[in-house]
Amino acid sequence: MSSAAPATPPPGRTLVAGVGNIFLGDDGFGVEAVRALGAHALPEGVELVDAGVRGVHLAYRMLDGYATVLLVDAAARGGEPGSLYLLDATDPADAAPRPGNTPIDAHHMTPDAVLALLDTLSAGTGARRPERVLVVGCEPADTAEGIGLSAPVAAAVDEAVRLVLRLVGADSDADPDASEPAATAGPATTATTERNTTPC
Repeated sequence: MSSAAPATPPPGRTLVAGVGNIFLGDDGFGVEAVRALGAHALPEGVELVDAGVRGVHLAYRMLDGYATVLLVDAAARGGEPGSLYLLDATDPADAAPRPGNTPIDAHHMTPDAVLALLDTLSAGTGARRPERVLVVGCEPADTAEGIGLSAPVAAAVDEAVRLVLRLVGADSDADPDASEPAATAGPATTATTERNTTPC
């Protein structure tokens, strides 16, 4: 994933997909965030999907003519639990080929594995892959077996919802002066730090 701040994505349909396993604690962050997003009005052309652990299904769905895909998932990157990250998976700086031997495990596919499968599927079918893929990630505290998010990750759900709403250009009841986490490959900034992103 690139550390560069995302440039303005191309216009067109947008898919927002929650990724993760709700039976592994904080790994269910993406699913919970997308469920919370379902209570908000979204602009025309923006679709929500609870992808859960269905990584192969998600990869095929991503080839269905979307210009932009936002993946929401737990992302262990060394920050404080509950820290949010905005990662750009399609930045030219990240153009190195993904491994072709990515294991296909329908119940344990990370966004990187989904993107590697997307490369294979788009080459094999001739389908057009999204022009922009962003990942809204949250640093987990506990991904051991069990249902429910840890306190810091549960507290980050609302912030992630506000971030996604701003990224897709939706009105929200969030503080208009609030800012978003910078796209980063390192530890995340928390809700109190300055952020810099642009709408999809």
